[in-house]
Amino acid sequence: MSESAVTDSGEKDPRHETREGLNIFGRIALFVRQVISELRRVVTPTREELIRYVWVVLGFVAVMMALVFVLDLAFGWIAAKTFGG
Repeated sequence: MSESAVTDSGEKDPRHETREGLNIFGRIALFVRQVISELRRVVTPTREELIRYVWVVLGFVAVMMALVFVLDLAFGWIAAKTFGG
């Protein structure tokens, strides 16, 4: 990509700028411009999507907790049989 890449609104796209030839302050400014450019592309989920994502995460956490609980019981039982107790 060249430095002449432009966004839909017609302004220069900072994601395609190079940092060659820039001093430390120029690089920091380029980084900040790139971060702002990426943040403009973020799509906020709708309320329904957010609720669905929360339930998916809670379900996954519950499954992982059950798995760790079962493994803990199994290894505890094996350790008790092996070392007595």
